[in-house]
Amino acid sequence: MKLKKNLVLLGMMGSGKSTIGKLLAKKLNLRFVDIDNYIEVISKMKISEIFKKKGENSFRKLEQKVTLKFLGKIGYVISLGGGGFINEKIRMKVQKNAMGVWLNCNSEILIKRIRKNNKRPLTTKIDDNELKNWIISRSKIYSKSKYRVDCKNMNKIEIVSKIIKIYENN
Repeated sequence: MKLKKNLVLLGMMGSGKSTIGKLLAKKLNLRFVDIDNYIEVISKMKISEIFKKKGENSFRKLEQKVTLKFLGKIGYVISLGGGGFINEKIRMKVQKNAMGVWLNCNSEILIKRIRKNNKRPLTTKIDDNELKNWIISRSKIYSKSKYRVDCKNMNKIEIVSKIIKIYENN
């Protein structure tokens, strides 16, 4: 299956973008890139180290550069970092040149997943209530995506199938 546009997964950290993205890329015979992982490879640092040593602003600039580079290519399933779609330049490029799909999960599931993973620098110093408010706030921006998959009560295979159906109908 040849994709005319990149397929971009967006949503909160812990929503399954990387897991779903790998499965989609395999099913659609496309290349897969996880923006956060790619940044870690090219910078030779974990995201948390970049935040600690260089600051969030430095990370966001690198994230924008890398993301726009991949959005300029064809034939990819791209997993954005949780904050990627918050960036207006990235959001506009996704909306104009890609098929963006928001993986929408409920906040309780996201909070559990985020708390299991201590590699997420923006969440280590906030409590669950602040995290829930952050999820609600970011969801308002994610909702600007043309496509949305509500992941509640769906397994990975069902989510992948639903995204493929969305793609095939466009």
